[in-house]
Amino acid sequence: MQQVQKGDAVSVHYHGKLTDGTTFDSSAGREPLSFTAGNGQVIKGFDEAVMDMKVGDKKTVNIPVGEAYGHRNDDMVMEYPKSEFPADMNPQVGMELQMGDDAGNVFPVVIVEVGEETVLLDANHPLAGQDLVFEIEIVSIG
Repeated sequence: MQQVQKGDAVSVHYHGKLTDGTTFDSSAGREPLSFTAGNGQVIKGFDEAVMDMKVGDKKTVNIPVGEAYGHRNDDMVMEYPKSEFPADMNPQVGMELQMGDDAGNVFPVVIVEVGEETVLLDANHPLAGQDLVFEIEIVSIG
C-alpha cells in the first residue's frame, strides 16, 4: 500500500488542539484538507507527521512551537495612530484587520489595545508561541 512521500498530493482529516485540550480547528463536517506533502504548504510538524502514513492511517502528533507557528515576536506588535483609521471605524480590542506593507504584502493583525491616540496591533499568528496537538487521518494519496 502506498505511503505518503514528499511531493504526493495528500488529503487528510484533522483535529487541532492546544495542549490543554482546547480545539482551535477541525476538518469535521468539511472537505478534507488537501496539500502537497513536504512542500511547506502546512506547518513543518504537520508536514513531517504525514510522511510514510498510508490511506486510513490515524495518528496523534504533538508539534512543538518551533515546528508549528513559531515563538511570539514582540517586534510584530506595533502602535498605529488612530487618526490613520477610517473616520467611520471604531477600533475595538479583538477586532481583526488586514494591513499592507510597502512591498504590497497583506497580513492579518488583531487590535490588542486601544488608547487615546494610538491602537496597538499584533501581527503574530494567533497560534504563535503554542505547542499544538493534531489528530490526523489520511483520506487519500495521489
